[in-house]
Amino acid sequence: MSDKPILHGVNASPFVRKARIALAEKGIDYELVPVMPMGQSAEYMKKSPLGKIPCWEEGDYILPDSSCIIAYLERTHPDPALYPSDPKQFGRALWYEEYADTKLTEAVTTAFFNRIVKKMMNQEPDEAAVAASLVAAEPVFDYLDGEIADREVLVGSHFSVADIAVCSPFVNFAHAGESVDGSRWPQLVAYLARHLARPSFKSVIEEEKAALGTR
Repeated sequence: MSDKPILHGVNASPFVRKARIALAEKGIDYELVPVMPMGQSAEYMKKSPLGKIPCWEEGDYILPDSSCIIAYLERTHPDPALYPSDPKQFGRALWYEEYADTKLTEAVTTAFFNRIVKKMMNQEPDEAAVAASLVAAEPVFDYLDGEIADREVLVGSHFSVADIAVCSPFVNFAHAGESVDGSRWPQLVAYLARHLARPSFKSVIEEEKAALGTR
């Protein structure tokens, strides 16, 4: 067994990716141990009682949930900071992270589930569900486009957990062959292009494309 900390999870999970981007930004070495987001073993359920991925294992310290993991890493590896120091900006960063983990992920991962996950399971995609999800995503994109406006980052002046959380689900959207309409949401498109080109995101995305065959 490696002496490195372990991140339990699997490529292409927006939440595993979220943790991996934070780890890359902070330059933390770790081992990714594959765990699928369903059908977990009893041993894994002891580590992650909600049965979700990712889960962090550092010696005898176990911590599930991407948001908890990143907050922990911020305390153990504070540079570079991924949370704003200003209390109000900190609160906003947490809000964007929560919005991304819930409403945004729900809106943009239906296409991924149907076109990628179901294909792996030898099932036909439900394109009607995909079409409905794209309509449901429109107000989400409206909100994000307005929040971004002409800013480089969502909160403060530095790349933060808010940007990691918001950008991550859009990678799944792209894997599924979808993209954001730049004529309707130009600020969101420019924002995603800017941050998904970061080395931390780019390396993980290329790794996922190779594994999924979506190059």
